[in-house]
Amino acid sequence: MKSWLRSEDVLAVLLGLLVIALSLGALTGANLLGWSVVVKEWTDPARALAPSAPTFAGLTGAGALGLSFAFLFVVLTAGAAFIGASPSRFAVRFAVLFALAFVCWVAGHNSYIAATPNKRAAAGVEWSLGLTGEAGYLIALVGGLLIGNVLPRAAVWFKDAARPELFIKTGIVIYGAVLGAKAAEESGRATAILFRGLAAIIEAYLIYWALVYLIARKLFGFSREWAAPLASGISICGVTAAITTGAAIRARPVVPVMVSSLVVVFAVFEMLLLPPLARMILPDDPMVAAGWMGLAVKTDGAAFSSGEMTAALYYPDETDPARKWMALTTTTVKVFIDVFIGIWAVVLSAIWSWKIEKREGGGLPVRDIWERFPKFVFGYALTFGWFFAVGLSPDLIVNVCSAIDLPRPDVTRDLKRGTDQADVFRRLFFVLTFFSIGLATNVRRLWAEGLGRLALVYVVSLFGFVIWIGLAISWLFFHGVPAVGGK
Repeated sequence: MKSWLRSEDVLAVLLGLLVIALSLGALTGANLLGWSVVVKEWTDPARALAPSAPTFAGLTGAGALGLSFAFLFVVLTAGAAFIGASPSRFAVRFAVLFALAFVCWVAGHNSYIAATPNKRAAAGVEWSLGLTGEAGYLIALVGGLLIGNVLPRAAVWFKDAARPELFIKTGIVIYGAVLGAKAAEESGRATAILFRGLAAIIEAYLIYWALVYLIARKLFGFSREWAAPLASGISICGVTAAITTGAAIRARPVVPVMVSSLVVVFAVFEMLLLPPLARMILPDDPMVAAGWMGLAVKTDGAAFSSGEMTAALYYPDETDPARKWMALTTTTVKVFIDVFIGIWAVVLSAIWSWKIEKREGGGLPVRDIWERFPKFVFGYALTFGWFFAVGLSPDLIVNVCSAIDLPRPDVTRDLKRGTDQADVFRRLFFVLTFFSIGLATNVRRLWAEGLGRLALVYVVSLFGFVIWIGLAISWLFFHGVPAVGGK
């Protein structure tokens, strides 16, 4: 028990809860995370960074970056001491690690790389790769791979600070709050859409996961270590779902990260192909098209952009309220797909302990399930549940604040502001994860394990049935549902 209390799982939950606790200051009128640095899509590097809250505009992007680094430097160095690592060795190496990973993160936000088709005009570019800001994860992975495979001694030097499991687990705990606030916001505005979206998600997800897993195992011969994160990455949401699945089955960290990278790349093709295809084959069913984007496009950024692009194809008038309802449908479906992350971690922990890597004696191995279950998911569930409950009970929060003489909050607005600022750190932890895993990855060994075949599994699964099952299920639940407005 003592060793578990000093583990990375517990530290990740504590770090995540610290960030979330600071974000809750927004409900009391205190802007405790507004100094965090936001990376924007850019063509002029001088405009790439900014504080996350306008009230800190005088701080400038450089000042926000300095404070964000200082915050992470202090809490993570203290965290290294908490788990028994050398704080001095961690501190020096983390400073360099952060600098390199952050440069990759900024590079990934260049408009020619990141801008989606619906944002090119505003960015002032005529073309772009359309990878969204998540391209920064890919660049961080490539940067880490280059150092790890070209300069192996440098990669060894980073070992004390490159802790991908700690970084990703902390990011996922923070992500729970972001999703909780978003889910409450969507459910409050669109109960009917929420119900249909949940039903569609459950049906689609159970079909997707089983088919992808079987194809990876039976047709392409992948081990369970690769097949399970791949199935979750395609079925739910690349980065978070794949890594949580990897933790539940005890896969090497590199496995879900490579799967996540494929998800980001292929989401671009979906974003470019599916909106015009939906407009062509579903001319009179805009809500079916909107639900389809949420079920088929796998990363959050690409899915939300696909929903907006699809809405614009159906309703060119920017003031038409139907565009909002289409985008809301896509967002609702995608957000509640992400909610399945924690549930599926429990399911897979039980299946792997009970049937796949079972011990002698028979029965349900409760202790083994507990040992295998990724404990940081408790933090994810806690933050999601708390923010979801707060978002659904705005009057209660207002009354509490009034009772203790605090300013009356606008709960929906302030909760969103706080979680947006917390999400800055979730993204930073994710990019640190990708860079760290790149440092520790042997490309030759990875290729020998079948990286090329992994991409082929993705192509076969995505274009062979995931897209079309998503279309069929979206039709089943959204056919005939009107988009409010429709000028």
